[in-house]
Amino acid sequence: MEILGGTIVTPYRVLKNWVVLTEGGLIQRIGKDLDHSRGEDKIDASGKLVLPGFIDVHVHGGGGKDTMDATYDALNTISMAHAKGGTTSIVPATVSAPLGQIVKAIEAVKYAKEKGTSGANVLGIHLEGPYLSAAQKGAQDERYIRSVSLEELAELTKYARTIKAISAAPEVDGVLGLAREMSSKGILMSIAHSDATIYQVEEALEAGFSHVTHLYSGNSFVKRINAFRYPGVVEAAYLFGELSVDIIADGKHLPPYLIKLIIKNKGINAVNVITDAMRAAGMPPGNYKLGDQDVIVDQGVAWLPDRSAFAGSVSTMNVMAKVLAEDVGLSMQDVARMTSTNGASLLGLRNKGVLSEGKDADIVILNKDFSVFMTIVGGEVVYKTG
Repeated sequence: MEILGGTIVTPYRVLKNWVVLTEGGLIQRIGKDLDHSRGEDKIDASGKLVLPGFIDVHVHGGGGKDTMDATYDALNTISMAHAKGGTTSIVPATVSAPLGQIVKAIEAVKYAKEKGTSGANVLGIHLEGPYLSAAQKGAQDERYIRSVSLEELAELTKYARTIKAISAAPEVDGVLGLAREMSSKGILMSIAHSDATIYQVEEALEAGFSHVTHLYSGNSFVKRINAFRYPGVVEAAYLFGELSVDIIADGKHLPPYLIKLIIKNKGINAVNVITDAMRAAGMPPGNYKLGDQDVIVDQGVAWLPDRSAFAGSVSTMNVMAKVLAEDVGLSMQDVARMTSTNGASLLGLRNKGVLSEGKDADIVILNKDFSVFMTIVGGEVVYKTG
């Protein structure tokens, strides 16, 4: 495959009117004056942006389907819904639920990962819950929030090769033990839906936590106890360089100025973008389900029925990229870092997240308005507009 005429964006430079050659699922050459006579499929990207395919390490659903549906069909639909938004790799996420339902979701993701999907690659599963704080539950179902039991830890450990990330509240009983066990197996441990103080975050770092899930959503702030102030998860995220963070950059969960504040304090390499999208991504407004809970999709976001909290986003990654570029004012190199390169780094994916010779040919081609012209996974076109 030969991609011609576009503006190629890497985290390090912008290359106008260069050529990308792919073969065997990999990027073979990137150059300005390449031999175009080899007869490859030619893609005219003139006037368009060519970026590394987006990597979404936290996505619940899309196209009307949810990870907790626990079927190959659901995961394949989710993979296609997000490929339409330029995502080339996804980590489907669970919600708090009985262990049996979570295990079914893990097994479905394991199967989808092995079989392959029609859209974005399925890399593994992200367990968000059930080991969370009820005080910071957000849209998580409080009926299923609980501490870690030895039986559940033993069961989850069986699936360590499928689990890519776990979001949990470190102050919950048993979570530090979970973190020690799972981080030792290379699984990303992330603080989420947590009411922890900064002192409990210190313990979490020692136990293997290294990340914070959707900063400002379900995270404790500084609070007063008997007139004394105790910094929370948000302040800890800023203070400790060992913690990276991710954000939902849909323009709804965080205003642009808050995104600027996060980037200014953490640095561009420590801020990763996720969609946290639920099943309504790519679907019209209306009534939907997140796990067992009813949600309302309206004004470009999902809400709990009483509108007391958001219930995930309904955006795809190209929408996030547009917000970062146009509302936050980031360069396209930094947009590429936050939507692809940083996600690859979080998961230890050495062959993804950057347009470079020898890397996987996972590529998104965007129109000037950030709509997706084409999504390429492993050198194969999985979505083309129209």
